[in-house]
Amino acid sequence: MAQRGIQPDSAKFCCSICLDLLKDPVTLPCGHSYCMSCIKDCWDGEEHKEIYSCPQCRQTFTPRPVREKSTMFAELLEEVKTMGLQAAPPDLCYAGPGDVACDVCSGRKLKALKSCLTCPASYCEQHLQPHYDSAPLKKHKLVEATVKLQENICSRHDEVMKIFCRTDQQCICYLCSMEEHKGHDTVSAAAERTKRQEELGLSRQKIQQRIQDTEKDVKVLQQEVEAISRTADKAVEDSEKIFTQLIRLLEKRRSDVKQQIRSQQEEEVSRAEEVQEKLKQEIAELRRKDAELEQLSHTQDHIHFLQKYPSLSCLSESTHSPSINIRPLSCFEDVTAAVSQLRDKLQELLSEERSKISLTVTGVDVLLPQPEPKTRAELLQYSCHITLDPNTANPWLSLSEGNRKVTFMTEKQSYPSHSDRFTDLRQVLSRESLTGRCYWEVKWKRRVYIAVSYQDISRTGAWAECAFGQNDKSWSLFCYNMNCDFRHNNIKTKIWLPVSSRVGVYLDHTAGILSFYSVSETMTLLHRVQTMFTQPLHAGLWLGSEATVEFCELK
Repeated sequence: MAQRGIQPDSAKFCCSICLDLLKDPVTLPCGHSYCMSCIKDCWDGEEHKEIYSCPQCRQTFTPRPVREKSTMFAELLEEVKTMGLQAAPPDLCYAGPGDVACDVCSGRKLKALKSCLTCPASYCEQHLQPHYDSAPLKKHKLVEATVKLQENICSRHDEVMKIFCRTDQQCICYLCSMEEHKGHDTVSAAAERTKRQEELGLSRQKIQQRIQDTEKDVKVLQQEVEAISRTADKAVEDSEKIFTQLIRLLEKRRSDVKQQIRSQQEEEVSRAEEVQEKLKQEIAELRRKDAELEQLSHTQDHIHFLQKYPSLSCLSESTHSPSINIRPLSCFEDVTAAVSQLRDKLQELLSEERSKISLTVTGVDVLLPQPEPKTRAELLQYSCHITLDPNTANPWLSLSEGNRKVTFMTEKQSYPSHSDRFTDLRQVLSRESLTGRCYWEVKWKRRVYIAVSYQDISRTGAWAECAFGQNDKSWSLFCYNMNCDFRHNNIKTKIWLPVSSRVGVYLDHTAGILSFYSVSETMTLLHRVQTMFTQPLHAGLWLGSEATVEFCELK
């Protein structure tokens, strides 16, 4: 068999273009030689140029050199071939950074073609040949060339690891099995691999099944995303039309009111001007008669005076009463008041409907609800900063600490009048409306109601209408003397667990979950509500005599 690999001077007889032994060699004026066909193909690609160059030294030639076969070089090559020299391997055959090098090659190493797990070593094509030719070596385990062969060697005994210890779940050599792993459950690495291969097959089946299931979920979610976008676009388009219609309706009503006012103005002005004209005529007649009477008063003729006076002194009846009943100048202010009243009603209605619309929008939930938090650390992820609204505070309550603390007072506070204020019960609501997921904690003393409530709960009236937990608009935990009970819609549920002086409240508005916790060194669930909230909620507090409640700072 011809010798393989790089021979000492074989590279001198190779074409630097095709990297093979020269065929029909030609030598350029610069001294470099190439296969006749190689240099022809190289220069044929440069025919549009007037200057040609050597592919190695880049010396230029003008005109294109005539290529003639080098007879002596060709004869020398024939002799080289008879000596069994082969072409030098291209650079791609040498091992570079990241490649597995042949462990047998000396000098510049070639890339390894295979690695032997039995030897263990890596071999190029030439040095691998004995593993194919020698009967003992044919039994060795060959794998794709790898740099991880050292991992198969026992670091303690420098032996190939062929055994797997099931007791310690690690690969060992035969010496390890006789020493520190003696008496352990050991099998050959091949046997363990067979077992693990079966497990791997099952694992792959599970993974592939999960991939298929997940791909289905992705497809369903993609369809949901498209449906969300499609329905959202339709909702925006429809709402735009509806609001445009409302705006047009308001514009029409505005135009109608304006036209009606102007028509009434024109009619009243016309009537007033007509009466005004008649009054002017009457004034002129009276002035004429007054002038005649004045002239008569100066006459010296008694007979003439007596004859004229009766006719001149007789006044015709006025067509209008001496004092015309004219309304004050604010005759159209009632119209302004009526329009203002309409505006206020619309604002109130829009505010109520906006909350409902907002709740409906946030209620769009494609994905299943997230798991309810179980630990205080999980609850704290949803902590929110709550302040109390002074406009809702009963006059017997005092707010402090940035409206985060409320105290029962023995003297009535001088709060300004406000429609949102609780006038009959010692209650107060939060300024913030609560939607989504929220968590807060309060410290309490004496007797208190810790509640959530809709904004439209009654502020005046009977206990059942206003008190937290006594109606369908509020939910509350009544805490007293380390005891507590839950109240909603005038139904009381006794809780047979002690409550600490610190209570946590968790709200998932979308999922309709409301939970109360006793917070100490541990978290104890006192009561949990599952319902459907139809409006945004507000935190609420009721205080008995000498009671205080404060919202805690959560970190």
